[in-house]
Amino acid sequence: MKVSEIRKLKDEEIQEKVKETKKELLNLRIKNATASLDQPSKLKELKKDVARMLTVLKERENKTGGNE
Repeated sequence: MKVSEIRKLKDEEIQEKVKETKKELLNLRIKNATASLDQPSKLKELKKDVARMLTVLKERENKTGGNE
């Protein structure tokens, strides 16, 4: 998922996508542990997607002064 796509989403949608992606990542880690993972590169891709989404959320929080 590209950053431009993430920025178009609302905060709630991003948070939901983070939850879904983390669940998918957990499932892939389990499959990887049992040595039945077809695309190991998918793990790296999903971790980066989660990081991008959390970064956009943090930027928005800082922009609106959410540190109060």
